[in-house]
Order: sequence, then C-alpha cells, then structure tokens
Amino acid sequence: MNNKIWKLAIMIAIPLYTWFSGAPDGLSQEGWRLLGFYLSAIVGLMLKPYSVQIIFLAIIAASSIFMDNAKILLAGYGSTSLWMIIAAFSLSVAFGKTGLGHRLAYHLVSLFGSSVLRLGYVTALIDFILSPATPSNTARAAGIVYPINLSIAESIHSFPGETARKGGSYILMNGYFVTKITSFIFMTAMAPNLLALDFVNKILGISLTWGEWALAMIVPGLLMLIITPLIAYYVDRPTVTTIDNKALAAKGLAELGDMKTSEKILCVIFILALIGWALPSIGIAVDATAVALVAMAFTLLTKIITWNDIVETKAVWNTFIWFGGLLGISTALSKAKFFDWLAIFMESHMAFDLSPLMVAVILAVISCAIRYLFASSTAYIASMMPVFLTVGKATGVDPALFGLLMLTTNAFGGSLTHYGASPGPIIFSAGYNTVKTWWTVGALLVIVYLIIDFTISPLWWSLTGYIG
Repeated sequence: MNNKIWKLAIMIAIPLYTWFSGAPDGLSQEGWRLLGFYLSAIVGLMLKPYSVQIIFLAIIAASSIFMDNAKILLAGYGSTSLWMIIAAFSLSVAFGKTGLGHRLAYHLVSLFGSSVLRLGYVTALIDFILSPATPSNTARAAGIVYPINLSIAESIHSFPGETARKGGSYILMNGYFVTKITSFIFMTAMAPNLLALDFVNKILGISLTWGEWALAMIVPGLLMLIITPLIAYYVDRPTVTTIDNKALAAKGLAELGDMKTSEKILCVIFILALIGWALPSIGIAVDATAVALVAMAFTLLTKIITWNDIVETKAVWNTFIWFGGLLGISTALSKAKFFDWLAIFMESHMAFDLSPLMVAVILAVISCAIRYLFASSTAYIASMMPVFLTVGKATGVDPALFGLLMLTTNAFGGSLTHYGASPGPIIFSAGYNTVKTWWTVGALLVIVYLIIDFTISPLWWSLTGYIG
C-alpha cells in the first residue's frame, strides 16, 4: 500500500506543478497544464500503481473536469487508427479460435523444420504470415507460436536446466526476436505502431497508408528476419541439430482434425483484407480502417467468431481504453500547439555541431539503448517518441528518413532485453534461457539491425521514392 501511495503522489504532483506554475515562453497556459496530465500518464505507465487502463481513464477524467476538454480527449476513441486495430483484433481472435494459426504452423514445421536452425526460420515465417492480422504480438508470439515451440523443445528432450541447450533455449528465444522484427514490417502487426505513426504525422508531417508502410519496411524487415535466426543460433549453439518434424507435425495436425469450413472462410477473409489494405498503394482509394471493419463484420456474420469471443478477449478492450486515451491526449496537445512549441524550443536551445545524418544515427542508437529502461513498447513510444522526433526535426534531419528509422527502432529496440515487450516475460518464464545469453544475442542483433537501417534501408527508401 505504501508503495502505491508514493507512486500516486508522484503522478499527482506533476499536474499540480504545471497547474500552479507559469507556462514557459511561447507555450499557452492550457498547453502547459495539459502537458502535466500527459506526463502524469506517462509516469503512471512506468510506475504502474494501477493497470494502464485505469491510469488513462483517471487522467482523462481529471483533465476533463479541471480543463473542460472532455470532447477533445474523447475524440481519440473515434480515431480511425484505433478502430483499425480493434477491427484487426477480430482476425487475431479468429486465427486462435478456429485453429488456423496452429494448422499453418504445423504444416510449415512439417515442410521445413527438419533441423533446429530450420525451425528458427519456420518460426520467423509463421510470425511473418500471421503478423498483418495480429496487432497483438503477444497473441502471435506467445499465444500461437510459443506453445508449438515449447512442444518441439520437449520432443527433443530439451527442458529447463541442464538440457535447455539441446535446442529449447534457442527455439524459444528466437521466437521472441523474430516477432520484434515482424512487428514493424506491417502497420497492423503491433498496436503501438499506429500511435508511433500518429506522432510522426503530427510532428514531422509524414503520413503512410497500410500499403506504403508495408512497401517501405518489407526489404529491411525481411533482411533482418533472415539474419535473426542465424545469429541467435550461432551464439546459443544448440547441441541437438535435427528434429523428427514429420512425426511432430502429424501429431499436432491429428489433434486439430480436418480443416473446418470456418478456417477456409477465414483464409478468404484474410487474403481479401490484405488485398484491400494494399490497394491504395496502386492508386485505388480504399480506407484501411473500412477494410478492417468489413473483415471484422464478416468474421462475425459468418459465425467464425461470436460477439462474446470479442467481449471475452481482454486485449481488445484493454487496447481500446489505453490507445484511445493516449490518442486523445496527444491530439489535445497538438491542438494546443505543444509540439510546435517543443520544436522551436529544441531548435533554439540545442546546438548540434554535427551533420543531420550523424544526428539521426545518434538518436537512433539512443532510442534503442534507452529500451533497457522500458518494459513496454507503449510506454517508450508515448514518452520518448515525441522527444526524439522533435529533436530530429529541430536539427534538420530529413523528416521522411528519420520518421521511417524511428518506426523501425520502435519495434526492434525491444530485442535488447527479455522484458522489452509483452511476449518476452512469458517466453522467458519457461526457464530455458539465461539473462546473459538473451541480452548478448539481443545486443548483437540490435547492432546488426542498426547497420542495416543506415545502409540497406535508406537505399531501398530512395529507390522506392520515400526519400529524395
């Protein structure tokens, strides 16, 4: 109780300070007071005296009553970005309920998973295929892939402790690392992507459709996805190299039974959704949120899932509350010209005697290194993304280049630790991995990712017209 009290005291002290102190030059008193509520929410995300949903509801309630801005704050819940994620969750629920995700995984294991290293690539492929329709990488990596990987580890007699290095430690750890890459390849692969894009749009003026995002990220993302299992394999060095994948997959598929009609319909809905999201990239104007809502409606109308399935999926409503609240507060800050003021403030108070490209490199490295302090992608994006983007803008970094860089580091920066994103603690708790090995592999991977981000990525973005 005492621990919770001091956390709440810190949260309350922040808006009290901004309320009773004068606003900095150039920023309105409204913007200054609103910043206090925003910072209180960010501190709450890190200290966690209550769940993130309760924190945001409390902050919105306090700001609404004291600043009379409920209409602005609640506008976040009407955001198309929020509803795109909520609608996409229906596909995620459907993949889990029908067993289609597991069926796909077992077929890929049967076809390609004859060795531990190959299985690392099978895991990457499974995650990649599922990622456009699963905005929760926890549902994807921990809900679908993790149980299968755990079964595979046990099938080769690899258990926590002395036998972990037979292959279990590699198989499980790799499952986390690959999901940190697939999380940025597609806009809908991780819910906070839409929050990050919202900041990029408000601060740098850069907007992306679903297809434009996918085209920008597909080449650097696939390259990182190819490298990841290999680096993890050679650091962890499994002592068992081969797997009886045919028997393992046959057992899993037998438990699932014949492919159901619901799975076949889901395949069609999923493919059509991908096509719909990609159409704007070839000049056919289709709203991405509308496509997601249509996909959601069809999963319900065809009874692949029921409304109770949606209601009982906590991730849907948890995301709705915190994401909508965060979008509302950031929109209110934008209307109060806070981000414009921050850019001017940074520009006048920071003297970088470096080229814009070097500034971009430094900021990208810092954006990854600081992830040792964060156990949540959401907390990192909400607290640090506006700062990094504003500093980049103030120092003259190319906005398109820098925006794309930050959208990638948002995801793969979490590879550094076993707590960098929600699937990490779940996978680590299986007991196969050590902190030392996990962090060593994570650090090596992030270094490689950053090298790719400053060599291959800009070349690809230049060829595809994203940067000049």
